[in-house]
Amino acid sequence: MDLALILIQTLNAVQYGLLLFLVASGLTLIFGVMGVINLAHGSFYMMGAYLAFSLAAFTGNLLLTIVIGVVLSAVLGALLEWALYSHLYKRNHLQQVLLTYGLILIFEELRSVLVGDEVYSVKVPAWLDFSVPLGSVMTYPAYRLFMSGVCLLVALGLYLLIQRTTVGARIRAGSSNRAMVQILGIDIDWLYRLVFALGVALAAFAGMINAPASTVSPGMGTQVLIVSFVVVIVGGIGSVWGALLASLLIAFADTFGKVFVPDYAGIAIYVVMAAILLWRPEGLFKS
Repeated sequence: MDLALILIQTLNAVQYGLLLFLVASGLTLIFGVMGVINLAHGSFYMMGAYLAFSLAAFTGNLLLTIVIGVVLSAVLGALLEWALYSHLYKRNHLQQVLLTYGLILIFEELRSVLVGDEVYSVKVPAWLDFSVPLGSVMTYPAYRLFMSGVCLLVALGLYLLIQRTTVGARIRAGSSNRAMVQILGIDIDWLYRLVFALGVALAAFAGMINAPASTVSPGMGTQVLIVSFVVVIVGGIGSVWGALLASLLIAFADTFGKVFVPDYAGIAIYVVMAAILLWRPEGLFKS
């Protein structure tokens, strides 16, 4: 394996890891702050990809499509929290699992009715439709580099929101002691709605920005949900920063596993998860 190929796989792993982080951070925020096991989270990722496919045909501009899609996703998240998820906070985890699994079935059926069961693609913007040379014979798509940069900016924005703002302080407080947050006079209903809308928007954004680099297909939400749960468990339930580190670890294990041990690549991420949990059963970071 030459240096150029190692560099390409490293770039692939970073890009995949940052994309996973966007999905998993929303998942771990929702569980850490609201205490809800949200099996439907992968459906929001799928929804974002299909929004990118549908809206791009009307706008002809991927960036405008993403802006519109993120706003629509956040509004949908707030409505879902108000109509459904707000009734789950005092319910046990089995009831949460049953409701959110039901939502998966509803979203899949809606997807089938509205856009069909075919596999679609989203066109890469013309200004990013080129490759960057790596070495004498290999190249790397510019759009994937753009994806990594945008995901990194979003991750930085999430850090600033949670660590440097009043809203972020309330989110952290709600995650640690929700009863105390209520006693201090903070509107916990508003806080939960905001966190859920943010989680949905992050998952949908990940689906939208990844659509031109991948395919838009049925079942894509289930695939990303499984890996996202692995990330949340490895990183530590409720820890956003644990989710970032775990996303990169899982992405590198998956990417290089397919290169070095392709016959066993499917279990590489679970081997990493098992090894980390044997060392730290609570995950890399505590919330």
